[in-house]
Amino acid sequence: MNAPMPPQEPDIKLPDPEALSRSMADIAARSQKLVTEWMKRQAAEGMEMDPLNIGSAFMEMTTKLLSNPAQIMEAQLGLWRDYMTLWQNTARRIWSGEEPEPVITHDPRDKRFADPAWRQNEIFDFIKQSYLLSARYINDVVTHVDGLDPKTARKVDFYARQFINALSPSNFALTNPEVLRKARETGGENLVRGLNNLLNDLEHGRGNLRIKMTDTEAFNVGGNIAVSPGKVVYQNELMQLIQYSPSTEQALARPLLILPPWINKFYILDLRPKNSLVRWLVSQGHTVFMVSWVNPDERLADKNFDDYMAGGVLAALDAIEKITRQPKINAIGYCLGGTLLAATLGYMAAKGDERIASATFFVTLTDFSDAGELGVFIDEEQLSTLEEKMSKRGYLEGNEMATTFNMLRANDLIWSFVVNNYLLGQEPFPFDLLYWNSDSTRMPAAMHSFYLRNMYQKNLLSIPGGISMKGVPVDLGQVKIPCYFLSCREDHIAPWMSTYKGARNFGGKVRFVLAASGHIAGVVNPPEGGKYNHFINADLPDTPDEWFRGATEIAGSWWPDWQRWVTAQNSGKVPAREPGKARGFKALEDAPGSYVKVRS
Repeated sequence: MNAPMPPQEPDIKLPDPEALSRSMADIAARSQKLVTEWMKRQAAEGMEMDPLNIGSAFMEMTTKLLSNPAQIMEAQLGLWRDYMTLWQNTARRIWSGEEPEPVITHDPRDKRFADPAWRQNEIFDFIKQSYLLSARYINDVVTHVDGLDPKTARKVDFYARQFINALSPSNFALTNPEVLRKARETGGENLVRGLNNLLNDLEHGRGNLRIKMTDTEAFNVGGNIAVSPGKVVYQNELMQLIQYSPSTEQALARPLLILPPWINKFYILDLRPKNSLVRWLVSQGHTVFMVSWVNPDERLADKNFDDYMAGGVLAALDAIEKITRQPKINAIGYCLGGTLLAATLGYMAAKGDERIASATFFVTLTDFSDAGELGVFIDEEQLSTLEEKMSKRGYLEGNEMATTFNMLRANDLIWSFVVNNYLLGQEPFPFDLLYWNSDSTRMPAAMHSFYLRNMYQKNLLSIPGGISMKGVPVDLGQVKIPCYFLSCREDHIAPWMSTYKGARNFGGKVRFVLAASGHIAGVVNPPEGGKYNHFINADLPDTPDEWFRGATEIAGSWWPDWQRWVTAQNSGKVPAREPGKARGFKALEDAPGSYVKVRS
C-alpha cells in the first residue's frame, strides 16, 4: 500500500481574511474623507478644466491632420502591416517554438522592460511590442504634422509623449509580469499595501497626488546631509549667508561666493562628505560663502528679481568684503542663481562696481530663445492662469514646480515610483538626492512672474538693455570679467546648446566646458568618483556644433579644470579664515542654518 502524499503548499498564498477586511475598511473610510475634502477645496478654489492649455494645441493638430488624410492613411497602413507581422511572429513562437526577429525592440536603457519575462514570455513580449508599435505610430503622426506653429508642435509632441508613457503596460497590474509575480507570492497583499501607499501620498498632498520618492525619515538636514562645518554670519529676510570652516592652514586670498537656485535648496552642493562640492572647495583652499535662500510665504509675495539681487548678491558682497577685507571675490551661480548672477553682473558693469573678479555659471541659461522642453509650459494662457493662482496665495507652491521638472523625465521620476509604491507595494529606497528633490521651495509671485515673462517668454536678458535691474539697463556684452560656463550634455532643464548661445553674449574671455550626464549628476561629480567625462575647447566659435567638433574629451570630473582656471586668475594666499571671528559678523548659528530647514 502506497504511503499518503504529504500536503502540498498552495501555489498562491492566500491573504488573511480578517487582516484584509480591516485594511479595506480603513481604506474605504480614508478614501471617502479624501474625496469629501478634495471636493470642498475645489469648490472654494475653482476647478480648472485645462490649466496647461493642452486642448487647443491638440485641436489645432487634429485640424492640420484632417487636411492631409493620405498621410494618416499611410501611417495606419504601416502600423497595420507591423501588427500583422507581430501576430504571425507570436503565433510561430507559441506553436512551433521559433524565435523570429522582433518587429520592434525597446531601448536597452529603458528600465520599464528590464524583467526577463518581457523577452522570454510570448504573451508579455507581444504586449511589449504592441505598445512600442503604438507608441511609435503616435509619435510619428504628431511629429510630422505640416503647418503647425513651432510652439504648438512642441507642446503636442511633449504631451503626446506623456500620454505614451502613461499607457505603458508596465504601469498596469495585469500587464506587468513583475507585479503579477509579486501578487502570486503575497496573495495580493502587495496591491493592498500599494493602495495604502497611494492614500498616504494623497493625504500628504491634501487630495493632490504627491508621490513619495524616498524614505523621508532617513535624512536630516544638518544631521546626515548638509554637514560641512560652518557658521551663519549674516542674514536678512531673503537669505542666510554661510561661511564654511577652513580645512587648510592657508586660504586663497579671494573668497568664493556661491549663489544656488532658490527653486531648490542649496544643499545639493553639500549632500554628503564624499560628493560635497562645498567640502572639496574648502579642501582646495577656498573661503566658501554660500547663500541659503529663504523658503518664502505670502509675506514676500511682492519680492521681485531686483530684490533678490539687492538682498541676495549685493548684500552678500557687502558682508564678504567686510568679513575678509578683500575688495574682489570669485562668484559661482547655479541654474537660476546663475541667471541672477548674470543680470547682477550687467548691473554692476553699468554702475562701475568691480567687486566680482570672475564668474562661474553652472548649467545656466542667459539666452532663453530655445529653453528646451520647459518652454512647453510658457505661453500666454498658462502664464495668465499661473499668475492668477499665485495672486491668491502670494507664491508658487513648491510641489507644482517639482511636478513640472519631474514631467521632463516622467518614466524615471513618476512612473517608476507608481509601479514600485502602488503596484509592487514597496517602500521607496532611501536616496539623498531624491530627498533633496522632494524638499521643494516656494517662489514669490512677483519674482516668478518677472522671471517667466522676461526670461522665458520674451528672452530679454540676451538683448542689450532688454531688462533693467533697479532701474539700470543690463547689457551682458559689457561684462568683461573672465567667465567659466559649465554645461551638461544630457541636461533637460538647461540644454547645453542654449547655454552655449548665452555664453557668447558676454564681453570678456569665456571658457566653456561640457560635462557628461544631466543637470545635477554632471555638476555634482567629485574627482574621486571617477565618473563621467567632460569636453574642453579653448575657442568659442559661432555654433555649439563647431565647438563640439573642436573639443577634446577628458576622462573624469571637470572640478580640477575649474580649479586650475580660477587660481590662474589669482593664486595669492592668506591665513585661513575662521567663520564668526570678524567684527560685526559673529556666528548667528551653525551651518546649515535654519532657513534651509523650512519645508513647504
